[in-house]
Amino acid sequence: MIDMGFLTFDNVSKGYGEGLHRTQVLRNINLSVEEGEFLVLLGFSGSGKTTLINLMAGLDTPSTGSVTFKGQPVTGPGPERGVIFQNYSLMPWLTVDQNVALAVDAIFPGLSKAQQQEKVDHYVKMVGLSHAKTRRPAELSGGMRQRVNVARALAMNPEVLLLDEPLSALDALTRANLADEIEHIWDADKKTCVLITNDVDEAILLADRIIALNPDGTLGEEFKVDIPRPRDRTEMNHDETFHHLRAAVTNYLMDVGIEAKAEGFKQLPGITAIHNQKVPAAVEKAQEGLIEQRFLTFEGLHKVYPTPKGPLTVVEDFNLKLNRGEFISLIGHSGCGKSTVLTMAAGLNDISKGAIKLDGFEVRGADPERAVVFQSPNLFPWLTAKENVAIGVDKVYPGASQSERQDVIEYYLERVGLADAMDKPASEMSNGMRQRVGIARAFALSPKLLLLDEPFGMLDSLTRWELQEVLMEVWERTKVTAICVTHDVDEAILLADRVVMMTNGPQATIGKITEVNLPRPRTRKALLEHPDYYAYRQDVLDFLEEYEHGAKPKKPEPKAIAAE
Repeated sequence: MIDMGFLTFDNVSKGYGEGLHRTQVLRNINLSVEEGEFLVLLGFSGSGKTTLINLMAGLDTPSTGSVTFKGQPVTGPGPERGVIFQNYSLMPWLTVDQNVALAVDAIFPGLSKAQQQEKVDHYVKMVGLSHAKTRRPAELSGGMRQRVNVARALAMNPEVLLLDEPLSALDALTRANLADEIEHIWDADKKTCVLITNDVDEAILLADRIIALNPDGTLGEEFKVDIPRPRDRTEMNHDETFHHLRAAVTNYLMDVGIEAKAEGFKQLPGITAIHNQKVPAAVEKAQEGLIEQRFLTFEGLHKVYPTPKGPLTVVEDFNLKLNRGEFISLIGHSGCGKSTVLTMAAGLNDISKGAIKLDGFEVRGADPERAVVFQSPNLFPWLTAKENVAIGVDKVYPGASQSERQDVIEYYLERVGLADAMDKPASEMSNGMRQRVGIARAFALSPKLLLLDEPFGMLDSLTRWELQEVLMEVWERTKVTAICVTHDVDEAILLADRVVMMTNGPQATIGKITEVNLPRPRTRKALLEHPDYYAYRQDVLDFLEEYEHGAKPKKPEPKAIAAE
């Protein structure tokens, strides 16, 4: 038995199914949550985090062991335990006010209409939605809908607030702002909070205590967060306690959850993609000494869309030169035109003014020489991993034998950790596995230019770390020229030789460029321990903070744009 706390788990295990088909989700959980504590449970997808929250909420029951709240067994849901899920389940036909009023009416039926409305107003104001209280969910952004969800849970006045990845579906800026609000609410009421997340920075920002949940469903290491409150995410970047804790948590999670991927034994055949075959001698001579240094150039790039109110300039005067084999990260707030620049480079979006030149030739239309990995990999669901990769390989190696093409396909699938899943249909794969196929497919095209549009944006943090390492490992072998659009500061620095920061749109342009002089090959662990890492991080954070509230674009200094 463990000491009875406010909310306790005594040797709890949970599994589903019977016999050979039984899946054990949680194993021997002993946990005591103290009253007024902010506890964060941090772990991989599939490690049982949601099952743990459901047991606390009384939405599920243990297979063995017991869950108690204030000394009494938890036998079902109750208003004293408010739950906020990842997916908000609002009534679409009701306004913000009316959705929150449902909770108030259920918990305080004896109050007068005026008193109930007073409570509704209080909680709607608390989450910053007073200006939108008459709107319906369809008129709200994802972040605003999640705020309604938070207000509704708070309106029940629970003693414990249970948060099951409530911010994971939101963009980075909205997520950060809502995390700050949750901390303010917790600080004001000192409610007991249990948050499930896979985001290490979010965990450190909010928690008194972080407990890792291992992939096998056992509780892992516990980390005490001794950073004074209130915690400012920008200030924490300078805090040595934050640096050490962040490294300790990250290293623990990577050690227990990210095992080395099986190295393939396949050798890459010595065949050349059709778009990499030699250019005519006269063209090659004219390009000598030029193409290595200006392999990819964006020259006065503009993108203008017609609108009923007249032309709208989304991207304006974008100038950038990349050397062959350089890796660029493109970062900025939502709507700043990052993806627009990328799709123009891919030939999927017309250029309004200016030009993009690759290897001495102007980019016109899509071509396998420019491989793109999108946030969603767009695989054919009925085809296997091998068959999905083969579609591009067959096109770009017309002179290769079937055996050589097969070797290319298998080489890259092995490199991204899919040696044992090559014949698995895409429809049976997780998001992370599908994105691995997308990465393998892009590299297998042997492109001149690799374009990545938030390739890990739909994945949980820990899967994202793993695939970033996969991407880095494969890129080290190929040294393909690459541009990655991201909103993740750590991802931008980990991947790039230079981080190119874009001002807010419309009329977005390059605001700043930071050279990342960190040693390669890079790993997340090594970067977190490098003395210069947090200075680079601060450089990017400062720029993003400046533009967070809609700062107007500044014209960059010309010297910041050209590659050295």
